[in-house]
Amino acid sequence: MRSNFRIALLAVLGLAGCAATPVSRSPAPAVATTTAPITVPAIARPQGESPAWWFRAGAASAQSRGAGQARAKNVILFIGDGMSLPTVAAARIFEGQSRQQPGEENQLSFERFPYTALSRTYNTDSQTPDSAGTMTAMITGAKTRIGMLSVGQEARRGDCAAGKKTPLATAVEIAEAAGLSTGVVTTTRLTHATPGATYGHVSERNWENDVEMPADAKAAGCLDLARQLVGFDIGNGIEVAMGGGRSQFLPAETEDPERARDNGVRLDGRNLIEEWQQRHPDGRYVWNGKQLAALDLAHTAHLLGLFEPDHMNYEHDRRKDAAGEPSLTEMTRAAITVLQQNPKGFFLVVESGRIDHAHHASNAYRALTETISLSDAVRAATEMTDEADTLILVTADHSHTMSFVGYPQRGNPILGKVTGGASEDDAAGLARDKLGLPFTTLNYTNGPGYAGASSQQPAGPKHAPHTLSMVEPAIGRPDLTNVDTQDPDYLQESMWPLSSETHGGDDVGVWARGPGSAAVRGSIEQNTIFHLLVQSQPTMVKLLCDLGDCENGVPVKLPALGSLRPKK
Repeated sequence: MRSNFRIALLAVLGLAGCAATPVSRSPAPAVATTTAPITVPAIARPQGESPAWWFRAGAASAQSRGAGQARAKNVILFIGDGMSLPTVAAARIFEGQSRQQPGEENQLSFERFPYTALSRTYNTDSQTPDSAGTMTAMITGAKTRIGMLSVGQEARRGDCAAGKKTPLATAVEIAEAAGLSTGVVTTTRLTHATPGATYGHVSERNWENDVEMPADAKAAGCLDLARQLVGFDIGNGIEVAMGGGRSQFLPAETEDPERARDNGVRLDGRNLIEEWQQRHPDGRYVWNGKQLAALDLAHTAHLLGLFEPDHMNYEHDRRKDAAGEPSLTEMTRAAITVLQQNPKGFFLVVESGRIDHAHHASNAYRALTETISLSDAVRAATEMTDEADTLILVTADHSHTMSFVGYPQRGNPILGKVTGGASEDDAAGLARDKLGLPFTTLNYTNGPGYAGASSQQPAGPKHAPHTLSMVEPAIGRPDLTNVDTQDPDYLQESMWPLSSETHGGDDVGVWARGPGSAAVRGSIEQNTIFHLLVQSQPTMVKLLCDLGDCENGVPVKLPALGSLRPKK
């Protein structure tokens, strides 16, 4: 009977081929789950999709893989924004070659994790997704529309009133309500899409400050993301928040402490940094690396770090920062040190957000160095935690159009021109296309690396910074024979011109270790990631079951956001 239930469930989910896959042998969780799988209504798609459907389907998918059969005290979710599988492969080689190896045999830190899966990233209204919809899926358990943060797909983008009617509780909010400590670390603005989805609920991802919000949204009672972060009122507040974006928290008349000419952007007159300090008198606010390094982190209750007015610098450019920024690894170590004070455990989200930005600029060098920076941060987390009690999951929110082409010989510089052949039958040598011109291993389908003349740069190879505006048609490809394509500022060629290279719609990788990681396998919908994480953390499961959101010990109902807030 149990086998028949399992096969029926997997058939509904399209996972029948996984029925014989062994599940984790970890000890049973504190909140025991039933031996019988939960069921998913056989509803039509896409007409039958809803946040409740997505949540239940994701819960069933995770439970069928054995997610609830392990106990994780701590959970860490690492996100490489835009970290496509070609990005991972190229970064692996680039790191290896920086160590004087051929590179192909190298492994990034998370590639050593024992369990892997593929994640399908589409939004409910878009084949190729954005970071708002994808992060919402991972952090709430329900997919949604492009451009919306932790609100259900019933709302239309930019509709404040509709968005307020369908907020989706996030894993960070659930963890806080359960008594765990929480943290959000990023190299982008803290109010950017990926970090914003962990604590904010808006139907327009660009509502990062009051200036970006239309009058009707303000009148309807919607708050910008910076205010939502500072006003976070579940549990005792997010213990650690670090990234860029100081300007979103400062009034327009306030000078930035690092760049006098970069004032805040807020027009409501509110200094949200001061408000955060008033809400957390036991907390510490820092805006440069030296201040962070000087803190007694093991005795810091709350930590807010805002290290740039805008996004933080790329890792390649970080050393040039006048005030000094911490690396992603340093921020990760600091966050874990603060969060480990809680004996109940913690839930931490860490984003390497500028992989995405480098890809949008058609700049593979910075995309790869940012990916290596993420790998370094993951390694630090594995060193600071115990695999027996900490689940670490690494993934990407979406892919990009960077391609890995040609037949370069083993050890060929990953950012170099192809040496090896234009086809598998060519003799070794500098590969040339049918025009007789060399080409690089890494290229982009679209973006600002287009060879035509622009208003900023002449026809031919492009270099950063380059914001493509007016552009002329390219007359053939540029001759790269004497061009240093390994220069950090070189922009890989794009097939057609766009001011910003686009995301891709292909699947991304998932890598995991620790309690519950054995459930990370196969091809999964992206919203299943939430359930893989939550079902492996018994304190969070108990809270949701106590709220009545469970069936046979498995959280299957969308938790009401209001039920997580303190009773007034």
